[in-house]
Amino acid sequence: MVPTSHAEYPPDLSPEEEQYLLSNLKDWSIAHGLAVRPAPSFVSAAQDPSGVLATTAPVTLFPSLFPRTCFDEGLGIQTAYNELYSAIARDEAWLQSIIEGLVEIDDFTGKLWQTHLAVKKEGYVQDLSLGLFRSDYMVHIDPDSSHSSPRLKQVEFNTIASSFGGLSSRVSTLHKHLLAIDAYPASTATVIKADALRQSKSASSLAQGLAAAHKAYGLSRTQRPLCVLFVVQDPERNVFDQRHLEYALLEESGVRAFRLPFQQTLSHTSLEADRTLVYTPPNTPSISYEVTTIYFRAGYSPDDYPREEEWDARLHLERSRAIKCPSILTHLAGCKKVQQVLATPHSPHLKRFLPDERVASRILSTFAPIYPLDESEAGKQAKELAGDPTSAVRYVLKPQREGGGNNIYRRAIPPFLQSLPATHWPAYILMEMIEPPPLKNAILRNGELHKGGVIGELGVYGVCLWRNGSDGGGSGEILQNWEAGYLLRTKGDQSEEGGVAAGFGAVDSCCLVDS
Repeated sequence: MVPTSHAEYPPDLSPEEEQYLLSNLKDWSIAHGLAVRPAPSFVSAAQDPSGVLATTAPVTLFPSLFPRTCFDEGLGIQTAYNELYSAIARDEAWLQSIIEGLVEIDDFTGKLWQTHLAVKKEGYVQDLSLGLFRSDYMVHIDPDSSHSSPRLKQVEFNTIASSFGGLSSRVSTLHKHLLAIDAYPASTATVIKADALRQSKSASSLAQGLAAAHKAYGLSRTQRPLCVLFVVQDPERNVFDQRHLEYALLEESGVRAFRLPFQQTLSHTSLEADRTLVYTPPNTPSISYEVTTIYFRAGYSPDDYPREEEWDARLHLERSRAIKCPSILTHLAGCKKVQQVLATPHSPHLKRFLPDERVASRILSTFAPIYPLDESEAGKQAKELAGDPTSAVRYVLKPQREGGGNNIYRRAIPPFLQSLPATHWPAYILMEMIEPPPLKNAILRNGELHKGGVIGELGVYGVCLWRNGSDGGGSGEILQNWEAGYLLRTKGDQSEEGGVAAGFGAVDSCCLVDS
């Protein structure tokens, strides 16, 4: 629980204090790239036909209170989570046993699996894989106990397009700047202390992960210069978040990166006879580059595949010799069904990948109960829980999708399931809701200030580079593995969803407190 001394945090501001804080926040944010392209609802295409405008990213005015013990546990356990999901991605046989139940009822998952099988039939030519992961958590307070200590519970694990690593570094610096210029009232001095504001190193650390893959790729086979390729959506409102990684990659490691809209993949890349991937920038067609690493910031949603050409593009990239971040199998390892199989009460699967009981126990302690909606005993129990409005209020229903705005919450679950054919229910998982402690903050979004109760979600980044085994049965070895900083996303407590890019949350930083 939040101590009584923190109950009035953040404080009310006088008009003069608020004006000073906001003016500095907005100017610093634009000056330092804590920005996004404006949403069409904020600035219409007619007002910005060339797409040149930027606005402050949705951001909190104050750093949000976060239990120090939970924060330290989240960062401390990340390398174990990297190890877990690397092992899952290497174990094709186990992953197939989980995915095969989805391919007939979830078209998107089925197409991803078919893409993997097509490459496997031809033969993979790259045995290295890179993961830039993010494990998302919320602080849980047991609602049935008046003396419950805060505990960290995982919301989901992201294996593709783990966003906001660039902006999270900026927002923690922003809050430190506002503290340094006395933008926070003196009454906050007992709460906001320099040692309580934890800087995120995510932009630099994630860029180092891309640089590690670039180096591991080795020498050019075509005598062309080498590069990393960011495969992106177009248009992309969250471009500055991605640019921070691109700039850090060049400035800190000397590695050149290019942005390639996913739908233009087949126009600007080609495969040599040995499946080396070559990229020709449209602005300099006389110079081609050999691609060492493909960093997917697109391709995680069915919306990214409006035509068959996009599936051809994904197959084209997956066939290549470039190191994928992530590979198809790593992408599939992050699906909600895998999370459910690991986290279903009394599941035997976790120890398959983490034989060290102490490590497995730490991971297990972060799981919230998750159930399938199939014909197993756990599935039958879940159907009863999901179908009854009185019990459904404690759960969230999740499909096999990345990005915000896909989940079904609480009382909306029973009528939603009734609208689906029962054969499609196994495509969803049922997760017990995490109950966070009450907090307050103020969020600046599209120039408007929103004050009131908030909920925070901690994302911990991880970098993992590994070599896949040749047998598809889980062999291989991890070459690099580190924790890579954090992101705090905060939303109003009336919103179930938390995605910043999807229009629900704001980027934030942690003010650590002892609880």
